[in-house]
Amino acid sequence: MDAVQQEVVEIFKRTKALLQGHFVLRSGLHSGHFFQCAQVCQCMPEVERLGALLKAKLGGLQFTTVLSPAMGGLVIGQEVARQCKSRFIFAEKEHNVLVMRRGFTLAPGERILVVEDVITRGGRVQECLDIIAKAGGRAVAVAVLVDRSQGQAKFDVPTYSLLEMSFPTYPADQLPPELAALPATKPGS
Repeated sequence: MDAVQQEVVEIFKRTKALLQGHFVLRSGLHSGHFFQCAQVCQCMPEVERLGALLKAKLGGLQFTTVLSPAMGGLVIGQEVARQCKSRFIFAEKEHNVLVMRRGFTLAPGERILVVEDVITRGGRVQECLDIIAKAGGRAVAVAVLVDRSQGQAKFDVPTYSLLEMSFPTYPADQLPPELAALPATKPGS
C-alpha cells in the first residue's frame, strides 16, 4: 500500500467509515465490511483532503462538469468540482433508475467527469455514463474514493481511485457460516 492509500485508510478508520459486521450491499451481495462514506463525508477537513487527493490523481485531465450519482457521490463530487472550479450536477433515482432532474442539462460535447464514493460492480457509475452518452456529452473519466471491485468494474473511460480494497462478497445463498451467524444490515450507500 502506498502512502496515499495508507492515508485514505486511516481517514476512513478515524471517521468510523470502514465498518465490520454483516452488510447487504446495493448490488445485493453480502459482505463482512462496508465503506460508509457518509461518516467520512460529515467531516469537512477530511472531505477537502480526499478531494485534493482525488484531484491530484486526475493530473491535468480537462473537464467542465462533474456528474455524481445521488446519494453516495454527492459530497465528494461537489468537493472535486469545487477544487477543480467546475460545474457540479447530480443524477438521482426515479423509479429506481438514475435520471437528471432539477433542470440539469448537458451540452453536446460537454466534457464530464463522473465522481462516486464507492464502486463494487459500478452500476450507478454506468448509469451516469449512459446519461452522458444519451445527452450527447463526453465522459472523460470516472473518479472514485474506493474501488471495491479490484479493477473488475470496467468502463469505456479511464477510472481513477484513491483506494482499491476488496473484501470478499457473497450471494445471499452462499454466505460463510461466520457471516450468516450475524444479522444482516443495509447501512445505505
